[in-house]
Amino acid sequence: MPDKILNLSQPIALIIALISGALITLSFAPFNIWPIALLSLTTLALLLKEQSFKSILWRSFAFGVGFYSAGIHWIYVSIHNFGGASPMLAGFLVFIFACIMAVVFTLPFYVFARWFNRHALGLIIALPACWLLGEWMRTWLLTGFPWLFLGYAHLNSPLTGWAPITGVMGISFILVMSAGTLAEWIWKVKGQPTKKISLIIASLSCVAFWTAGASLKNITWAEPDTAPIKIGMVQPNIDQSTKLSFNQDTTIAALDQLRDLSTDLWTNDWVIWPEAAIPTSLTYQDALPFLEEINSKASEHSAALFTGVIYEDRAKQKYYNSIAGLGEGYGFYHKRRLVPFGEYLPFPNQVRGLIEFFNLPTSFIHLGPQDQHGLIAKGVRITPAICYEIVYPDLIAQAAKETQVLLSVNNLGWFLDSIQSKQFMQMAQMRALETGRYLVYSTNNGPSAIIDNHGKILNHSDSFKAQTFTGVIYAVKDWTPFMVYGSGPLAILSTLLLLSLSTPLLLKRQEQ
Repeated sequence: MPDKILNLSQPIALIIALISGALITLSFAPFNIWPIALLSLTTLALLLKEQSFKSILWRSFAFGVGFYSAGIHWIYVSIHNFGGASPMLAGFLVFIFACIMAVVFTLPFYVFARWFNRHALGLIIALPACWLLGEWMRTWLLTGFPWLFLGYAHLNSPLTGWAPITGVMGISFILVMSAGTLAEWIWKVKGQPTKKISLIIASLSCVAFWTAGASLKNITWAEPDTAPIKIGMVQPNIDQSTKLSFNQDTTIAALDQLRDLSTDLWTNDWVIWPEAAIPTSLTYQDALPFLEEINSKASEHSAALFTGVIYEDRAKQKYYNSIAGLGEGYGFYHKRRLVPFGEYLPFPNQVRGLIEFFNLPTSFIHLGPQDQHGLIAKGVRITPAICYEIVYPDLIAQAAKETQVLLSVNNLGWFLDSIQSKQFMQMAQMRALETGRYLVYSTNNGPSAIIDNHGKILNHSDSFKAQTFTGVIYAVKDWTPFMVYGSGPLAILSTLLLLSLSTPLLLKRQEQ
């Protein structure tokens, strides 16, 4: 077996790596075939085993290109349908983005290729440590793009129980360690028994991780209160092109629809409207007459209403993507993690005007202050997240320390009926599981959902249908272990593992 793998030609190895990376998409929603990721990672580990520095980097890059090309191909919809790019240009831009992400993906493999490609524990310890550091890096590098973390596929696997303790990245570590161990068994299937001691220990450790994860699923780390909170949610399903039209008639129609859909929801404790429910043509200040009317209606029924809206700071000449509280809901929240090219342009003078996509009216949003303290509804403190923010594990976990409920408002109409909305809800479910908080998940086009403190969907709406629905949530005050420690200790542990493996080799070289 080792000879067959080592003798693979580089073009064949790159094709296998590309396909293996692409297949991991099937482990995420809506497919949810999580064992595929284990098989793909095992294939990658075998392709990297005892290879040259250059081969490892190229094979990792090919894996990353397949990983991101398949996993985030839905960006094409936004660029083509709403950005006005031709099919060929849109496809090319998606491919370029996938290549850029593949470069970022490959960075930790430089460490693996440089020091651990021939180490006895390279696949078992160094590979999962490098993978975890890669996922952690993608939460902050260039503002971050924390998409497609392996752990998201394990909301319903034996590893689920680790989420409130280690977070999604801890699950990724266990999965890659399991794949590396499996690859070593395949590699050494004809090896001498005396050389398998470390492999047997690693195998027993993997079994222990998977078994413990299944047992931990039964633990509730953060107990909910007993007082129910009744939630009413509005899903207006306003077409994205209509939201961007800045037409007076369609704007009035959108406000009338919000008013009408909310009529039967005022008996609930909270009423939720999605991200940018107030059309983009109206800032919070422009929409004040309508909002004052709704504020009076909510106050009359002792209800809290939260709505997405563009907030204009006229003194600073800045615009924020925000959530506003009305009635018994209090506070403003301005989005703190922006989508590059969607909500802001990194190089506006250089790219604006190249294609229509870079001229979208939403690309003027400014970054909100980092020291915000959430929203309040009838004494319950809320961690707000606007769209993209819900995919940042540590951002949500840190904010949830001061709050009892998670609220995510979204506008997913940019991607139509693609797998993006399914992947996105899966990541939102992981945030509820990591923090032990109920999550109110509101979208413009659906599906919207009520998610419990174990990451399970209690109630949801249909996609691309204007409708309302209700549900019940509970406030949670306790903290999960992941909320206490976050991902930092995992990144430190991974670094220490790599140092512990490399130090003996460095000392030996120094002696020589």
